Amino acid sequence: MDNATVPNRSKLRFACGVFFFISGFGYSSWASRIPSIQQQLHLNEAQLGAVLLALPIGLMLTIPITAKMLKHFSSKSIMLIGAIAFNLLLCVPGFTTYVWQLVILLFFFGSARNIYNLSTNSQAVSVQAFYDKSIMVNFHGIWSIAGFAGAAVGYVMVSYNVGASWHLLLVGIAMLITTAIFYPHIYYEKPVVTSATSGFKLPDKHLIKFALICFASMACENTMYDWSGIYFQKVVHPSKSAATAAFVVYMVSMTIGRFTGDRLVASVGIKKVLTFNGILVTAGLLFCIILPYTYTTYMGYGMVGLGVSCIVPLVFSMAGKSQSMNTSQALAAVSTVGYLGFLIIPPAVGIIAQAAGLRWAFGMVAGFGALIIVMVSQLKENA
Repeated sequence: MDNATVPNRSKLRFACGVFFFISGFGYSSWASRIPSIQQQLHLNEAQLGAVLLALPIGLMLTIPITAKMLKHFSSKSIMLIGAIAFNLLLCVPGFTTYVWQLVILLFFFGSARNIYNLSTNSQAVSVQAFYDKSIMVNFHGIWSIAGFAGAAVGYVMVSYNVGASWHLLLVGIAMLITTAIFYPHIYYEKPVVTSATSGFKLPDKHLIKFALICFASMACENTMYDWSGIYFQKVVHPSKSAATAAFVVYMVSMTIGRFTGDRLVASVGIKKVLTFNGILVTAGLLFCIILPYTYTTYMGYGMVGLGVSCIVPLVFSMAGKSQSMNTSQALAAVSTVGYLGFLIIPPAVGIIAQAAGLRWAFGMVAGFGALIIVMVSQLKENA
């Protein structure tokens, strides 16, 4: 590539990081108001769980469409579409008055989130190509910081009794303005069409290992989002403040891992980092199961947070170098299997917990940590 045509890579990296921030801030803002919307629509826990399932279903069903779009258009253009749709839909949940309205909204919100996330990760892989060192994990660290910021703003809004409608409307508008400001600085890369076949494919023989690692990591990560607080309350029996602190320990550990992961990759290589991540996830969950006490569970949650922190961004980085598919197709293929873990495993945890208890359910999830270790052992360092 002619150096004269290459934009300033620092500006590219900063702009790409801003779009990761928009994603994290917007999503955590929505999550912070779920209890408010639950009360607004008078939903019990079972009804809320069924309603929230619309979001990952919309996300999953849109993956093939996003892959085809990314095959024919630049990730920059698709990311703009995703960002606009994501933030416009973010403005609406607080104004819903019927359950069916929220279900339809969340379906399309999940679809927009998929378009946005896949194109943003595809953009990040393109920016990564300008650097000799790993920067992918850092982008996901920005998402985590944005998640903290969005949750903090949500806490303030709830504390001052600001309605979910006005809160999410203001966030959506602010993120749309931010999108307009930084979009011109995003890298434009012509899509690379590798064949005349459909834009979406399932993972091939080369990518299936990456897909299974992604599946296992996302299964563990979403289980912690959905069940870590409940596990702490029902198995550890702490005070309310201690239960809240447990999830904070997990999130802080994951954020720390994402801001240190790139340096570790530079020092010891991706394969060793991924192996260590898998060990941390497995050991952390087993620690919670074997020693279900307040401080040992804090330690276990911290280990799991550090463990899952780097896996998905590093797997995306490696899969994006596939020789059999272009970057967007490879990420879509790996994401499809990965999001199945995000969608299927947390409900399975609930079924096992109902039948045998949460400790057995978490033991099943620890098995996915072991799967990560096995799959990583079969990768080549520069796969």
